[in-house]
Amino acid sequence: MALTVLNVAYPLAPVGPDAVGGAEQVLSALDHALIDAGHRSLVVACEGSEVAGTLCPIPAEPGLLDDAARQRAWTAQRQAIAECRRRWPVDLVHLHGIDFDAYLPADGPTLVTLHLPLGWYPAEALQPARPDLWLHGVSDAQCRDAPAGAGLLPPIPNGVSIGDGTLPHAKRGFALMLGRICPEKGVHLALDASRQADVPLIVAGRLFPYDAHIRYFEQEVVPRLDPRQRFVGPLGLRRKRRFLAAARCLVVPSLCPETSSLVAMEALSCGTPVVAFPNGALPEIVDHGRTGFLVHDVSEMAEAIRAAADLDPAECRAEAVRRFSLDRMVQRYLSVYHRLAAEPAPALRASG
Repeated sequence: MALTVLNVAYPLAPVGPDAVGGAEQVLSALDHALIDAGHRSLVVACEGSEVAGTLCPIPAEPGLLDDAARQRAWTAQRQAIAECRRRWPVDLVHLHGIDFDAYLPADGPTLVTLHLPLGWYPAEALQPARPDLWLHGVSDAQCRDAPAGAGLLPPIPNGVSIGDGTLPHAKRGFALMLGRICPEKGVHLALDASRQADVPLIVAGRLFPYDAHIRYFEQEVVPRLDPRQRFVGPLGLRRKRRFLAAARCLVVPSLCPETSSLVAMEALSCGTPVVAFPNGALPEIVDHGRTGFLVHDVSEMAEAIRAAADLDPAECRAEAVRRFSLDRMVQRYLSVYHRLAAEPAPALRASG
């Protein structure tokens, strides 16, 4: 049965193959998979997004992303969702934003993917009262923190495209950090560790115009930059893959409980080991001493950055192929889409 699925992005970040955030990358993969499988894919996301299906855009916020910008985006999001449901026979709405409860449709089969730590969501948002509203997470580590009454469906682990990353690449001497530039990602710690290790570090990622993120960048990141510790801004998909394949290691100094780590999976698929703090789901991704190192402070991180060059890229690639398949993730989502669109809600909740 061909489906019409409406995926709804976090309203303040663009969707597309070059997206920085994990939620936006997963949404992009699902959008393409729906089209490839012969379904109709609708996407509500901000202007500037790139989709395979039909983009139902909301205005992009050009300035500081403050409360006023959020309120404008939420209003536009609600209007766009309603318009899509009026215009097309939507079988399922799939929400991806941490703020999903601000524009949650009042009825109809609806799936929410919780991409972020469960403690970051309002407690009441994790306890759906409707029989046609389902929530799920993206890792076992994340779901272990589910509050009583959350009633989550089984998690669907994230996956990444393995293809291009399976090709061997000559390693260069630098370490790499990829991701949003914000306090919880610990960019300053990666810079301190690389300097202590005497290894060049390239920091690549997007600085979104949130006031706290800008202050963090100016006060904690910029003073630590020099010719060997560089910030290069966001990378497109192809450049990201080239950088990942050439790096001696990926550094993930995240200070928050990561629910997953697409960038760690991508690094392994490129034959690059991962040096990370063991927060959240990262111990489920990194095999300590074989595909990377789990460390507990800056000094251990510096030692691991130096030691990463001794790990086998082939082991990293093999682990990615075995465990982090994008196709496996996509097929699980498509299966859930069919179930939620076709079966009675109470029966599904009981069987989940």
